[in-house]
Amino acid sequence: MNTVIGLIIIALGSMCQSSSYVPIKKVKEWSWETFWLIQGTFAWLIFPLLGTLLAVPQGSGLLELWSAGGALPAMGYGALWGIGGLTFGLSMRFLGVALGQSIALGTCAAFGTLFPAILGETDLFHGGGLLLLTGVSITLAGIAIIGYAGSLRAKNMSEEEKKAAVKDFALTKGLLVALLAGGMSACFTLGLEAGAPIKAAALAGGVNALYAGLPVIFLVTVGGSVTNIVYCLQQNVKNKTLSEYSSLRMGDLLNNVLFCALAGGLWYSQFFGLEMGKSFLTESPVLIAFSWSILMSLNVLFSNLWGMLLNEWKGASGKTIGVLIAGLLVLILSVIVVAMAQA
Repeated sequence: MNTVIGLIIIALGSMCQSSSYVPIKKVKEWSWETFWLIQGTFAWLIFPLLGTLLAVPQGSGLLELWSAGGALPAMGYGALWGIGGLTFGLSMRFLGVALGQSIALGTCAAFGTLFPAILGETDLFHGGGLLLLTGVSITLAGIAIIGYAGSLRAKNMSEEEKKAAVKDFALTKGLLVALLAGGMSACFTLGLEAGAPIKAAALAGGVNALYAGLPVIFLVTVGGSVTNIVYCLQQNVKNKTLSEYSSLRMGDLLNNVLFCALAGGLWYSQFFGLEMGKSFLTESPVLIAFSWSILMSLNVLFSNLWGMLLNEWKGASGKTIGVLIAGLLVLILSVIVVAMAQA
């Protein structure tokens, strides 16, 4: 029963994350870099800090908790993850919500699951390690099928149709950016591993297991925010869009900040849900290790559902939609295989 509860919580966080790019359409008169910086302030700093405050042991302080060890490496991996987060946003820009998230998150699912296992010297060819490798392989197969669906869509659409579905559609550039995004985003899990002593200190201080990992998540997102903030400000200067932060009427400014906050909160929900969900999976080390892949796979599933609702697959042939659905079913299979094997 605990396993089911844990997976449901992770799925709810995933559903929120996959919805986080929808508020973009409500932002008025801001360039991509301006929107990305403001929503990121909520996603990487404000909401993670609020979550962290839930996990400070009574009679202790946040700095004391972070001094348990691993804070700087967690932030360092976060800076690398920030490159992935930055290019992740660009993949959405070039490929749309559905295809962009599918490729980037699928790559992230594989690398983010395997990196900690390899560095932890897990035997991937026997026992639990083999099951982990099998699950990741099925995930990659699902992503490959979804990528093929994307190539079919691009081949059968005119330039006008591509631009109508995704304004800046560029398949080759988008695929390269999405693959880079997935590989670098996987550093998030390495940051969580590096900050394990902090989580252990929170648990030892009596913090509920539901929240104990949140201070580590904040460190990783702080590291990632540096990369993104520097790039966005550089783009503001290059594109002469710095004035966008102050040039809007008060009503439009409040509108933009509100939807940026909504996007940031929804995005952060995936990691809040991941930490809460993992606390119900402690009886299964393999499911704990595979939880990252589960989150990313569900993100792909829900993002494609959003893509359909936003008409990003409008005009695609029946064959293309069939291939897409097959890829999504394979992703679901990867979660089922690992979960059933641990039942």
